[in-house]
Amino acid sequence: MTASILDGKALAARITDELKPRAQRLAEAGRRPGLAVVLVGDDPASQVYVRNKIRACEKVGVESLEYRLSAQTSEAELLERIEALNNDDAVDGILVQLPLPAQISSDKVIAAISPDKDVDGFHVASAGALMTGRPGFLPCTPYGVMKIIESAGYDLAGKHAVVVGRSNIVGKPQALLLLQRHATVTITHSRTPDLAQFLRQADVVVAAVGRAKLIKGEMLKPGCLVVDVGMNRDENGRLCGDVDFESAREVAGWITPVPGGVGPMTIAMLMTNTIEAAERHCGLA
Repeated sequence: MTASILDGKALAARITDELKPRAQRLAEAGRRPGLAVVLVGDDPASQVYVRNKIRACEKVGVESLEYRLSAQTSEAELLERIEALNNDDAVDGILVQLPLPAQISSDKVIAAISPDKDVDGFHVASAGALMTGRPGFLPCTPYGVMKIIESAGYDLAGKHAVVVGRSNIVGKPQALLLLQRHATVTITHSRTPDLAQFLRQADVVVAAVGRAKLIKGEMLKPGCLVVDVGMNRDENGRLCGDVDFESAREVAGWITPVPGGVGPMTIAMLMTNTIEAAERHCGLA
C-alpha cells in the first residue's frame, strides 16, 4: 500500500481563489483589506516567509503594508509601531514575523496586538476563545492542518489522534481543534518515552516537534493519516519534515509532503483570517 498524497499546495490555491471574490466585495464596499507585515532584523528564513506572505496578499487582493526594521530595534520602538498599527483603520491584520531579536520579548509583542487584528491567532484572547469554543482567530498552521484533513474526506469523530509537539503555536491549539471534531487526542513531545507505542495506536498523526525524520514508517499504524508540520534540513541540506516520508508513505493511508503540504496552507489560512478581519471591521461578517 502506498499512501495518497495530500497536496497542500493545490488546496491552498483553491482556498485563495475562493477568497478573491470576498476581497473584491470589500473593495467595492470601499475597504480594501489590509495586512501589516512587520519584519525585525534580516533572518534569511523570515525574509522568505514574509516574501511568500506578501505574494499571497497580491494574489487574493489584500493590500500588504510592509515594515522592515533593523535588528537593533528596541522593544519599545516595536511596541510603539504596533500601537500605531492598532489605531490605523486601513489595517485589518497585524503580523509580526517570529523569531524576534533577543532584546525583544515575543510574548509582549503578541500581547500588544489588538485581538481584532490578531490574524496569526497567537494572542491570549484568541487562545482563550479556542479553549472555550468561542469565535476568534485560529492559529494559521493548525487551522490549515484541519483543512487538509477535511479535504481528505476524513471523519475524525471517535478516531485516536496523536499530536507530536506541544508548542503554543501548533501542538496545543492543534489538540484543541482535533478535540472539537470529536477525536480522542494524545499529546506527545520530545521527552515522551517510547513515542512509537503511541504512534502505533494513532489513526491520525500530526507531527510538529521540529526533528528531521524522527517518525519512521515502522512506528505508524497501517492506513493512518499523517500530517507533517515539520520544516527541517536533512543530512544533505534538503528540506524535510518530522516524518521520514519514504518509509511512512508505504504504511500510511494519507500523508502530506514536505515541502508542498502544510506550508502553503498556513499562508492560505492567514489570508482567510485577514479577509475575515476586514469583513468584521466593515460589518459584513
